[in-house]
Amino acid sequence: MIRAALLTALLLSAPALAQSREGFGPGPVLPDVGPIAPVANELSIPKGTRFKIAFDVSAKAAPGGLSRQIETAARTLNMHVAAGVPQKDVQIVVIVHGPGAMDLLKPEVYAARNEGKANGSLDAVKKLLGAGVEFYLCGQTAMGQKITKADLIPGVKMSLSAITAHALYQQRGYTLNPF
Repeated sequence: MIRAALLTALLLSAPALAQSREGFGPGPVLPDVGPIAPVANELSIPKGTRFKIAFDVSAKAAPGGLSRQIETAARTLNMHVAAGVPQKDVQIVVIVHGPGAMDLLKPEVYAARNEGKANGSLDAVKKLLGAGVEFYLCGQTAMGQKITKADLIPGVKMSLSAITAHALYQQRGYTLNPF
């Protein structure tokens, strides 16, 4: 009986523990996506710095969950603006392929492919798009997974391939986020 009560208490508290990020708070651009922590930064960001960062997203979030990689893109935008970089100087592109494509689907398409669950990345993708972040889905992934342009969250674009998108953005001076 005691064991069952302890297990129930642990299971009920698990979601709160998983979402608890002590020391993290809302960012200035997207307050409810991509929480940031204040840091005593010893690597100063020179005035006039422009960040051009490409994120490679291949992992799918758990059904109904927020993609950690998409959340990292939001955190990147929030933390650099909070550090004094003008928002216009933080340019981000998110290039998605493989299973990660699911996180770019409209609610009804996502639900049909995920046992009725909601797309937990939908709100973050919409807010990032609204903040000027670009999203591209690999066209080869789309064909392989039978995803059409009409299936995508409005504002998400299609590229010939993730390889092509990364190569083009590298030529435009974007760095690849290593994680």
